[in-house]
Amino acid sequence: MGFEIDFLAVGEESAGGDAIALRWGNLHGSRSEQTIVVIDGGYSDNGSQLVELIRTHYGTNVVDIVVSTHPDQDHIKGLETVLEEMEVHQLLMHQPWKHSHVVEEARLQNFSTLSFNEKLVRSLQEVSELEQIATRKGIQIDEPFAGMQTNDGCFRVLGPSENFYESLLPEMSSPPSTAQRLANALRSLGTAVANLVKETLHEESLTDSGDTRPSNNSSVIALLQVDGKKILFTGDAGVPALEHAMDVMESEGFTPGDFNVVQIPHHGSRRNVGPTILNRMLGDNVHEKAHSVAYVSAPKKNPEHKHPSKKVTNAFTRRGYAVHATQGRNKRHHHNAPVREGYSACQPLPFYDEVEEESAS
Repeated sequence: MGFEIDFLAVGEESAGGDAIALRWGNLHGSRSEQTIVVIDGGYSDNGSQLVELIRTHYGTNVVDIVVSTHPDQDHIKGLETVLEEMEVHQLLMHQPWKHSHVVEEARLQNFSTLSFNEKLVRSLQEVSELEQIATRKGIQIDEPFAGMQTNDGCFRVLGPSENFYESLLPEMSSPPSTAQRLANALRSLGTAVANLVKETLHEESLTDSGDTRPSNNSSVIALLQVDGKKILFTGDAGVPALEHAMDVMESEGFTPGDFNVVQIPHHGSRRNVGPTILNRMLGDNVHEKAHSVAYVSAPKKNPEHKHPSKKVTNAFTRRGYAVHATQGRNKRHHHNAPVREGYSACQPLPFYDEVEEESAS
């Protein structure tokens, strides 16, 4: 068996997103010997790019599974095009109105009762529209909770569990508190001023103090296992979500560093990972040379020094994971797959001797 994974370049300026296509099986054989999955679709324009890539390089118009990790606009908008223009068999997407009376009632009024949180309203409307497209086209819709897997067992959902997802919904559907609004304002100010601090392979400035929004922690975390190789997809998951996923992996005898490929969460934000969770995932040993690979979907520009954070890419590099960033160019990772014209090996990001330290002054 073989596999190939395409991380599409999403975002022209400083705002990035995720759009991933992958397939596994006998990639030198017929379509019936392969499984094709799309994980997130980026913005609207990226949907067309996904369709073109799958038709051109996978040689088909049929997608077995589309996964919407969570309803942020930079992940979900392009999926509308994929559902409309391709033959999709199954859509994996959370349907929050099935788990919350507040959201269910708000849906009857197009979520206008949640108007105090415009981002949430847009996200919920997008989920509802995606459901409508799938229903109209006869696409099977299932909610991706921990334990769900493909028939061959190669691709499975590690998180969230249904209980964890439902625990996040009250926070997702509530207005931000005064403290949260203040923290967000300070973050905006802080990203405008960044002091440089020194780092080495043995000196790390990344801490465990980061946090992320409940909607990001609701992201689907999935594992692909083919030919003994483990590939982890993380969406925009933060530390609590990643901890739940690692609980599952460790219960099965996982050893830190067993992942061959890891998607860096949330475009490399320092708020989604810290040394403790990375040690559980990647190991705590310092490596002079890379033994595995990490991919980060990052925009072309990074004026706020956060997507990706150099602290985060350094953290993966020192643990033996060579980091490749999209930053305006598609990236492909493959094993036992056909040669693709126009694609060549790319260079990983360097280890940075100086990294940005946010300052709110």
